Amino acid sequence: MKKQYRYIRTGILGLLLSTQTTQAQNTVTFRPDAPTQVINRNIYGHFAEHLGNCIYGGFYVGDTSHIPNTNGVRKDVIAALRKMKIPNLRWPGGCFADTYHWKDGIGAKDKRPAIVNTWWGNVTEDNSFGTHDFLNMCEELGAEPYLSGNVGSGTAQELADWVQYTNFAGKSPMSDLRQQNGRKEPWKVRYWGVGNEAWGCGGNMRPEYYADLYRKFATFMQSDWKNAPLFRIASGASDGDYNWTEVLMKNIPANLLDGVALHHYSTVDWNHKGDAVDFTEKQYFATMKSALLMDTLISKHTAIMDKYDPKKKIALLVDEWGGWYNVEGGTNPGFLFQQNTMRDAMIAGATLNIFNNHSDRVRMANLAQAINVLQSVILTKGDQMVLTPTYYVMEMYNVHQDATLIPVDIHSNDYTFENEKLPAVSASASKDKNGITHISLVNIDAHKTQEVTLDTRSQAYKAISGKLLASAKLQNYNSFTKPDNIKPVDFKGATLKNNTVSVKLPPYSVVVLELK
Repeated sequence: MKKQYRYIRTGILGLLLSTQTTQAQNTVTFRPDAPTQVINRNIYGHFAEHLGNCIYGGFYVGDTSHIPNTNGVRKDVIAALRKMKIPNLRWPGGCFADTYHWKDGIGAKDKRPAIVNTWWGNVTEDNSFGTHDFLNMCEELGAEPYLSGNVGSGTAQELADWVQYTNFAGKSPMSDLRQQNGRKEPWKVRYWGVGNEAWGCGGNMRPEYYADLYRKFATFMQSDWKNAPLFRIASGASDGDYNWTEVLMKNIPANLLDGVALHHYSTVDWNHKGDAVDFTEKQYFATMKSALLMDTLISKHTAIMDKYDPKKKIALLVDEWGGWYNVEGGTNPGFLFQQNTMRDAMIAGATLNIFNNHSDRVRMANLAQAINVLQSVILTKGDQMVLTPTYYVMEMYNVHQDATLIPVDIHSNDYTFENEKLPAVSASASKDKNGITHISLVNIDAHKTQEVTLDTRSQAYKAISGKLLASAKLQNYNSFTKPDNIKPVDFKGATLKNNTVSVKLPPYSVVVLELK
């Protein structure tokens, strides 16, 4: 027996029809007695590397541009990221970080030396966007800066000077230099990465060698610990390199280590990444399988960290994640520009649910990247700006920032393709400081509506509302000619009765519910 459900959408989304074969019920059950923790707002962080048109033409157009800007940074970008509630921004890389010498990017712009960005397209970098530009921009955004220090080609002294330049309020050579360059008060940068991908583009190091090098650099990163405490982050593992995490946790003293990074990208196959838009269901399924692997990776790296840090004082930071496909045709292959479809919304929604549910250990994450690169939230072209489906997922989910996690048990139907299975439904829930409960739900199934029952147990609610992000095709995206093709709409597919919520999730959709 088949049932057909119709969803009427407002505006350009129009009419979406979906067909479902009757199947077992999906259930999400609150666990009100389980240990809880605050979902750190920094889980919703972003990444801006000197790569392609992320910085130049993305964030930064220069103060002589006809595009409205604040000190060279696009006003429309600032407004959009503030609305999304961006909590932190990582800069200047990525691979670029370990070839970046911060003193090249301070002082008079016309006197800054140029370099060649050998990692990304061999373009000439004029260093017109540097430390002051980035940190002042973070103040405009209301976002915490996260600086990646140069360990690969830099020195401990260079990184120590950068810390002093940005953080020291008293008299010193670096604070004097900062003031000469127009900034009296320090920015008090807390988050510092000690190198990036030391196992690869950051130096192709062995974990034992990097652990010793980290100890050296971290030792000389002195600060005014009372007024500007540092959060020092080790260059962590790629994907399932559990030995890397083991060596770092074993060999780096806890008093020098505040966080360990992890990088994982969702892709079909590194040798055959596929197109960002013209992908098949087989490629979609493979991408989602890679995305959902994040849960296993976090669990296994966390288990290693727990052996050395049972009180979970050291954070796991997934400071690079997102979808990675072939670049768009006709673009520089070193610029990593790709479109952003409903597939990317599925990656974002499912991954953020995983982060929320692991928020006891995961306390920062950075989507790669913010503008015009990989799974970006914003695309720009001249004076035009487009918000992607990923942007809207991040905006919908910002209700979880600094809210208290509500642990849930999830029983999901399978999304099946060619005899492989993935859980169709993922979820996370939280309660904010005003006592309002939010539940984020994702259905990755490419064909079937999923009926979900939410058992809130002893939680009594009187009202329910929600937002839905969905579209008629997985391959749909927002373009410069149709920027509003995909946007959140009010969700009418949920009912509340006797502390039980019944939800009908359309195929490949994201829903965030609010319960009062």
